[in-house]
Amino acid sequence: MPITQQKLLQTLPAPADESAFFVWRKVMSRISELLAGGRNVLAYLDMLAWAEGTSTSRATAIDGYDVIVTGIDGKPEVFNDFTDHPFAKGRASKVINSKGLRSNASGRYQQMLKDWPYYKAFLKLPDFSPISQDLLAIQHIRESRALPDVVAGRIETAISKCRNIWASLPAAGYGQREHLLDDLLKQYRQAGGVLS
Repeated sequence: MPITQQKLLQTLPAPADESAFFVWRKVMSRISELLAGGRNVLAYLDMLAWAEGTSTSRATAIDGYDVIVTGIDGKPEVFNDFTDHPFAKGRASKVINSKGLRSNASGRYQQMLKDWPYYKAFLKLPDFSPISQDLLAIQHIRESRALPDVVAGRIETAISKCRNIWASLPAAGYGQREHLLDDLLKQYRQAGGVLS
């Protein structure tokens, strides 16, 4: 049975009342602090989602976990079947700029299909659910040798090490919008991260 957006939303904790909604939304990563490796890792994940524009997308229903890269038409798009990467069944990649660049980046951290089969097997991920997306993003951070920096609060160093993975980070060089370091650090702190 497919994991759908509806089923995921039913498993999320609801705020006690309307006024608690914004407090509830501050903790966006679905992975536990223990499994992630600490509060700083959760804050870094939230910063990445903000930078990639997924957690703030007007189309998302679950903090960016359901977001597909925006095409050249500028229309936001989401998916609601989390059994696999949204492009895994042969869907064509989207044209994202006037030069014809194509992308199939999907989910909260804009994971590319080319990486998905390897990491799905390597990490033994059962699906493309929020927890699986969090685990994959943490693996990318680990492979960039930035995880110890994130845990220790050396976020400027971690951002520099991860810029080849996420196009929204400063000096990534992908020709896409790159955020200023100060804005990223602000988002990280707002998400509860501590700088060293």
